[in-house]
Amino acid sequence: MDLQNQQRILDAVEKYGPENVVVILGSSDAEGAEIYAETVSNGDPTYAGPLAGVQSGLPVYHIFEQDIRDECDAAAWEEQISMMEMVLEPDALAEAVSGIRAQFSKYTL
Repeated sequence: MDLQNQQRILDAVEKYGPENVVVILGSSDAEGAEIYAETVSNGDPTYAGPLAGVQSGLPVYHIFEQDIRDECDAAAWEEQISMMEMVLEPDALAEAVSGIRAQFSKYTL
């Protein structure tokens, strides 16, 4: 996760409080999704960005998780996301992020 996005998340947490922020990822590979999820919930594991040492406990989800899909407009999902479901591994992506969420998140939807 680049430093600008880390700063945006940190700003949102400071402005709204971690109990009012949810992060939704759209990563295309499970390993990257897992690292991004850890970064936003437990702090930047590389200690290189604004989230270094920030254990916010944010709830983090992948766009392919059913909880998020249920909240999306069906037509928008079909138009914007359904094609990616066919070319990526949605179950592996969702599982990678949900595992980190179970480990580090203090808040839920």
